[in-house]
Amino acid sequence: MEKYFFIGIGGISMSGIAITIHAMGHEVSGSDRSESDTTRMLEKDGIKVCIGQRYENITDDVTTVVYSAAIHEDNPEMMHARELEKAGTCRVISRAVILGELLSAYQVPIGVAGSHGKTSTSSILAHIYMAAGRDPSFNIGGILHNTGTNYRVGKGDCMIIEACEYTDSFLHFHAKYNVITNIEPEHLDYFKTFEREQHSFQEYAAGMIEGGALITSPECAPLFRNMLQNRDIRIITVSLDDPSADCKVSSIEHHREGLGYRFSLDYQGKALGPFDIYLPGMHMVFDAACAALLSYEEGVDPAYIAEGIAAYRSTKKRFEYLGSYHGAMVIDDYAHHPTEIRAQLIAAREVPHKELYLVFQPHTYSRTIAFYDDFVKALSLADHIYLCDIYAAREKDTGEVSSAMLAASLKEAGADAVYVPLFEDIQKILEKKISTGDMLITMGAGNAVDIAHALLQTAGTEE
Repeated sequence: MEKYFFIGIGGISMSGIAITIHAMGHEVSGSDRSESDTTRMLEKDGIKVCIGQRYENITDDVTTVVYSAAIHEDNPEMMHARELEKAGTCRVISRAVILGELLSAYQVPIGVAGSHGKTSTSSILAHIYMAAGRDPSFNIGGILHNTGTNYRVGKGDCMIIEACEYTDSFLHFHAKYNVITNIEPEHLDYFKTFEREQHSFQEYAAGMIEGGALITSPECAPLFRNMLQNRDIRIITVSLDDPSADCKVSSIEHHREGLGYRFSLDYQGKALGPFDIYLPGMHMVFDAACAALLSYEEGVDPAYIAEGIAAYRSTKKRFEYLGSYHGAMVIDDYAHHPTEIRAQLIAAREVPHKELYLVFQPHTYSRTIAFYDDFVKALSLADHIYLCDIYAAREKDTGEVSSAMLAASLKEAGADAVYVPLFEDIQKILEKKISTGDMLITMGAGNAVDIAHALLQTAGTEE
């Protein structure tokens, strides 16, 4: 039995990995900067959590220290971990490395990568494999409503993970079955160029295990064909509208009652389906199709695929319904890239409403600069836009871009956009503006959702 210590154990991914390691019979403890629902949940599960990160939290008998991307070398616990590593008594590894080790322990390792749609696709896969009775394990980027977690420790032979490309984390993951949903310019603060990002995805695909399959789009497939042509890895393309795809989504119909669509798949001369997805947006149909095709290739019966897709009701922060504010629907969404914003706002149009109010919090200065014009086009799809200050995350403000500048550009483009720096001021404006039948979406990877929670708490209607 090894003794693990997780620095930053309260993070959504770190906590899931810690519980998985604990369930495998190892001793696990960790630390975080502040107490949270997650740290309290970990302690209930028998994992000791130190609040505050101090040198002495890591004892000399710890055999493995795992750290998250937010931890720097000058962190006191990290400094102690490096001393133990130098002494040869402890190994110090990143979150990505330990997750890769976990994935490799399963007979059927399944990965989901891509610039957009990773969380939805991996979540749908989790539902499919649970419906099929495969008792899967998974570690994904969003919390499933039916489990209340982003992880599961099953006894089956498969594990599903969301493979994030940022800082090349996914190069530690070696899947047998894989989905790469799409590749667009993203995380350019790290990759610098789109070409470097594409090369990283190629490296990821090259690390796949023989005998499996890569599910991707016709647009992405050429990146991988030459490098995988002598490997026992099938490349299978899926598309909503490209007739050259190996698998074509067909017979798409809006549900007559409720949200979402019914669709089928035309694959290898067979009609698979019908399948029902109960969420708006054609991007959800594509994600569900990718999950269905991977499951089918791995041997899951189509009846269980249909059951799993139908059971999926989104993960937290993915077009998540939070409640009703005086008759207005309140939604929260994680979208922070123009492609994601556009897809979700188009999806919102499928939901009956009067006026669409959007509170958007840009995420990182580098992303806002890189896709500035695209942000203006995407955000303009909302009727009324309120911009919070940019969520800096790992970056410093150089003064090159701001939410005020973005609001001004939106106004020039004819949109009703306002920059409001304080959350409480946005709340006060919305309290006066929103009426029955409207829709409010708080959007971004930061904490703009706090505005939605505050509104719903005043109305006493938060779900």
